[in-house]
Amino acid sequence: MRNDTLLPIILGGDITTYSLARSFHEAYGIKSVAVSMLKSMMISHSSIIDNIVVPDMDSGEHFVERLLDIAGRFPGRQLLLMACGDWYVRMIVENRAALEPYYVIPYIQEDLLNRLVLKDSFYQICDQVGVPYPKTFVYDCKVPQPLDFDFNYPVIAKPASSAAYHYAKFEGKKKVFRFQSEAELRAMLDKLTQSGYDYKFLIQDTIPGPDYQMRILTAYCDRTGRARFFSSGHVLLEDNGAMGVGNPVAILNDINQEAMDNAKRLLEHVGYTGFANFDIKYDSRDGSYRFFEINTRLGRSNFYVTGSGFNVVKWIVEDLIEGRDFPEEIVVADNTDSLYTVVPKSVLMDYIQDPVLKAQVQDLWRRGKVHDPLRYPGERNILRRLYAYYFMWKQKKKFRA
Repeated sequence: MRNDTLLPIILGGDITTYSLARSFHEAYGIKSVAVSMLKSMMISHSSIIDNIVVPDMDSGEHFVERLLDIAGRFPGRQLLLMACGDWYVRMIVENRAALEPYYVIPYIQEDLLNRLVLKDSFYQICDQVGVPYPKTFVYDCKVPQPLDFDFNYPVIAKPASSAAYHYAKFEGKKKVFRFQSEAELRAMLDKLTQSGYDYKFLIQDTIPGPDYQMRILTAYCDRTGRARFFSSGHVLLEDNGAMGVGNPVAILNDINQEAMDNAKRLLEHVGYTGFANFDIKYDSRDGSYRFFEINTRLGRSNFYVTGSGFNVVKWIVEDLIEGRDFPEEIVVADNTDSLYTVVPKSVLMDYIQDPVLKAQVQDLWRRGKVHDPLRYPGERNILRRLYAYYFMWKQKKKFRA
């Protein structure tokens, strides 16, 4: 493939954006175009990214118009459209007919998107194929109802539609909530319904255990709907910010055959195509790996895959741009000698309580097997290289607060 034909257009301005741009640059030596709503140091001073700032990019009214304008700036290029947020995936998919003449779109069709990203519907599919998930009570925000479920407090609460929740605004908004009592839960639900969010909220049994009982799984299914690639990881620590809670900030690469088998069964059952990312937690009560949700895109911490030696973007390019046929045998990312982190070592040493995991982190750090997506040797902009150190300082300050 010629490097001067492919051009990734990445919608977003966060660490996901930089991670994807770095993966494209490592694999093909090309710069990406990042379309963000704000100018940020994360991407705006990078030698591997051209940043276009579009303040109203998440507006359905202007979304297609802006993307068609951007496509017109790059005649003769093969544009690959990538999204770094669930709301962007939905807008791309809903406007596929208008965008597809100009962009290669690596996302599933709208009907399947609706079945998977609405978490209550996702759990119905899990039931059909025998994939374990937490006990769940579905609360419909349109209809006041009793909170009647067969598990105890504390409970986890989260939106069934992340895309719709993106637009909800209310005091105390979080990505995921944890409540100790019905009074606390009711107070949040009252504010939520007043915010305009009118879909469902999920109340779930709390799976016991710390962050390091979480697992992550990334899968790729080719254009025929066959599972071709899996990469699993053992989460060591998650973000603790209100809108970042649940995002892994440190991952040890591993091989989780049970989770891969469950994911393969689910993905091929629905005819999935493209990348999927699963949040999973080990339930020590019965030894199961319970699936929380599916992200129909590469997740925020996708560089744990690329850093271990399996560049994620090559699957998309080889499948959708080059049209390759893949071998029958599934590729499993088998380099378990790898640590992904976007927090300093000192933070990990403070928060990881398991002595075996702590010793493993120490060993990988000592042997230089640590991968931070922001510290890229191929980055030539000195401001952007310095920003990686500033970001780590901010992470240390945030966690210690």
